[in-house]
Amino acid sequence: MVDEVLLRFTKWDGREHWLAPLWRLGIDDHGVWLGGPAGTVFTRPEVVAYEATGPLVMLVPKGRPWVATFYGEGHRHDTRVYVDMATPAVWSDSGDEVTMVDLDLDVVRTQDARVYVDDEDEFAEHQVRFGYPREVVRMAESTRDEVLVAVRAEQAPFAPAVWEPWLGQVS
Repeated sequence: MVDEVLLRFTKWDGREHWLAPLWRLGIDDHGVWLGGPAGTVFTRPEVVAYEATGPLVMLVPKGRPWVATFYGEGHRHDTRVYVDMATPAVWSDSGDEVTMVDLDLDVVRTQDARVYVDDEDEFAEHQVRFGYPREVVRMAESTRDEVLVAVRAEQAPFAPAVWEPWLGQVS
């Protein structure tokens, strides 16, 4: 039996950002692996629900300020790896819900291996709008730099050899 976990991203001001019911696939040295097949629905308060067109897995690392999503073939976007800079994950006592605060910055790897940082403009805007503390800004920026290097080099856990077996469980 596969456990269901509610993935919850909020924004710094506490409003909901993304919600998705995912399966808990397992745990390894990198963290907790969650996944969903094509058709997994992500909801967001201000937009219509988003339905994944291909399988995906997410890695929620323990104590790290990011969450990574890995996409299989058939996903409508050109994205293969998408890493959200976020506050470290907080798990509910029951273990069936995990919450992070999205800090806007993202590192993206496309199907054709381009790697770039996304939403830097949103990050700058939200520093003012939400009043991110300086230590949160530094954490997000240093994590972005570290993750960017690791994604470009396909270092674990961003190496396909690490995440593709997990993806195989939902494909």
